[in-house]
Amino acid sequence: MDNQTVQSQVWLNRLITIAVVVWLIGGLSILGIYWQKNSDPYTSAVLSLEGDAQKGFAIFQINCAGCHNLQANLNVGPKLENISKRKSKRDLIKQVTSGKTPPMPKFQPSQQEMADLLSYLGSL
Repeated sequence: MDNQTVQSQVWLNRLITIAVVVWLIGGLSILGIYWQKNSDPYTSAVLSLEGDAQKGFAIFQINCAGCHNLQANLNVGPKLENISKRKSKRDLIKQVTSGKTPPMPKFQPSQQEMADLLSYLGSL
């Protein structure tokens, strides 16, 4: 082999190595995010329960309706009609319980209450 061919193979091997390392790091990051999302015991417990939409409506009226009116967009919070088509149940649980989207307060319903609330939100 001539010197130019050897140098080309060396560069090709380096590029392949870099690509594999980047792919592994990216894959492990995505896997870590997936594992973290799916390993939350509260969320897993909520998703395993059957929710009651009528009880969820009562929870909504007490805790949410002040900011999330279903008829008008004049409230602090956004309209929640068709929310279950825009957000997954996991994302809704995180939204409700995290308190990371001010001015929405952190709300810590029991697992059954959260399942009931999800059932109600799914009916909107």
